[in-house]
Parts: sequence; structure tokens; C-alpha cells
Amino acid sequence: MKTLNKAVAASLLVALSLACASGGGGGSEQTPGPQGEALAAPGQNWPVKTREHVDLWLHGFAMLTTDSSQVPFFRRGYRDQMVVFKNRANVTTLLDSNRDSLQARFRRNPYLVSGQFLALHFASWDEMRAFINAALLAEGDPRRAQSREGQQAMQIIAGYFPAPADREWLRRFTLALEDESSKYYHGYWVQAQRERAEALRVTDSVWQQVYRPKLQRYLNNTQQVSGDLILSIPLDGEGRAITGGTSSRSNIMAVAFPASADSAAEAVYVVAHEAVGGLASGVIRDNTTPAQQREGLDQRYQSAAAVVGGLMLLERSAPELADGYARYYLRTSGATPGTNPRAELAARFPLPDALRAAMGRQLDIVLGGI
Repeated sequence: MKTLNKAVAASLLVALSLACASGGGGGSEQTPGPQGEALAAPGQNWPVKTREHVDLWLHGFAMLTTDSSQVPFFRRGYRDQMVVFKNRANVTTLLDSNRDSLQARFRRNPYLVSGQFLALHFASWDEMRAFINAALLAEGDPRRAQSREGQQAMQIIAGYFPAPADREWLRRFTLALEDESSKYYHGYWVQAQRERAEALRVTDSVWQQVYRPKLQRYLNNTQQVSGDLILSIPLDGEGRAITGGTSSRSNIMAVAFPASADSAAEAVYVVAHEAVGGLASGVIRDNTTPAQQREGLDQRYQSAAAVVGGLMLLERSAPELADGYARYYLRTSGATPGTNPRAELAARFPLPDALRAAMGRQLDIVLGGI
């Protein structure tokens, strides 16, 4: 069991009592359906949701990709865990039989990994599948769409899968995931939702009752007033987000799904990390020279800046979470936290002093706004 500081523990206890008293967040149905349901009442800012199609899509990438990033794309050990699960069930799918050829395309086009974000643009598997089919039939040309909505969807799909070989990969990957889902993943996902039902309720209450209000000023002033907050099983500290839009549909964050009620704050940690991503990118861009950017120095700073920026945001808006955040990202990066987690985080994710100071100033400006 993870150790929580007293302030965070108190917040979790309050949230848990609210969840038990109301039967869950916002008084709505708590048991997720096949695609996942929102917990919050209509109109609530950043409602907590689960989405099977998002998890299935990310699961597919987790099973095919390798990652040596300091903050990995997916939960450490996730792929090995799922392989063991499938072996015990004696299950083989198209994702297994086509693994080598699907992986080969990543070596030819590393940008293909950004296709992980595609599922965030759609509300369900059926919706996404229909637009993928249309894009494949139209050979990726949005002008051949039958509606404005179809044109927009095709533009998104073509952005992630621009070449004919990429779209052929998309076709085969989608078929493989449908086979994966029908043979075992759907059942696995539904059972996992049942096992994490209490964690889902407490995370929803911790977020809506305690920490969303504390972060709302920052979210408001960075064009992230509302959106969907999706708890995703394959993810860890490196969430997936589409943010910075003016409508709730244009802001989507997929973050780690806490495994238990007492780790509910982990979802908030990843929200902070994702919410500062755009600010960090702007600060890096403004504080690196064109020559440094051509050398890729700005990209090398991005991961550290997001981790450090999330900590700086919490220090200003929810300081009781700061040490827990630092410990969480130390563990996610493969380190063992010690007695001074914030200092250890700064050492593990180093940034130039000037860049760190610029991020602090920008956060103060944003938080000082209306």
C-alpha cells in the first residue's frame, strides 16, 4: 500500500465518505457499460470517464512498441502482464500473428507512434471504426467525405496515417484489435472495471470535490476549462492529451487509472503533468535559439519540462500533493524515492536554471489571471 501524507489522506477520506453517501460521483450510475460511462452530472467540468475503445487502442500500441523513455508511454510491465494473461488463457489473436509485420512499420515510420492519440478523437469504437473505414475507402482524401463531420474525421485520420502504407497498417491494426477484443480483451476490460469500481468512485470524488477546484484557475486560463478526463488502464505517468481548445470536446485527457482507492491521487498527478504540457512547450520554444531547435534540444527538454512543470503547478495550487507527485514520477522513471523527493526529482529531470525560472514566471502569470 502506498503511503500518503496526512493532507492527502484527509482529502481521500472526505472524498470516500462523499462517494459512499451519494452512491458515487454526481449521483449517476457507477457501473461502467461496455464502452464506459461518465460518473458526473451533465455540464460538470472535466467529468471522469472510462472508455473501452481508448484502452483497447492504447493496449494495441503497448503490445507492439518498445520504449526506453524516462517516463515510459505505458505502465511498466504492462505488456509482459498481458502476455502472461493471454498465455494462461491459451489465446492467440491477429495482433500476435501479425506482430512482426506491424512492428516493422514503426521502424520505417517512427511518427506512426503518434497514432496512439487517434482514439481520443472519437466517442466509441463504432464511431471510430466507421470513420476509419470511410477514410480507407477514400484513400485518405478528406474531399471525398460525404459530410462535414466525415471530412473533419478524415483529416484527423490522414494526419496520423498520411501515406498509403500507413493506412494499410491502420487497416490491419484495426482488424487485429477487433480480434483481440472479441477473443479476450473485452472480457478482461469489463472485469478490470469491476475490480476498480471503488477506485473509480474515489478518484471521481477526489478530483471533483477537492483538486479540480484547486486547479480550475489554471485550466481556465490555459483554454482547458472543461473536457473529458478518461482513466485508462494501460497508462502510467505519461498520459495522452488533446488540450488547449475552447470547447469541452476539444479537450481530452487520458491518465493513469489508479489500481486502488488509496492511490486515487495518482490520477491528479498525471492531470497536472498533462495540463502543463502546452505551457512547457511554449516556454521551451521562447527560451531556445533556432539553432538549438534545429539540433532537437527543445524536444530533449520537453519530457523533463512537463514533469517539473507539473510539480511546480501543484506547489502553487495544491502543495499537499507535491511530495506525492515527486515520488510518483520518480517511481515511474524507475527510481526509488528517498527522503527528499522534490530535490531528487529535480536531479533526475534536470533543466537549465533559466528555463526552470521562465516556467515559474509563466505559471505565476497564468495563475495570476482572472
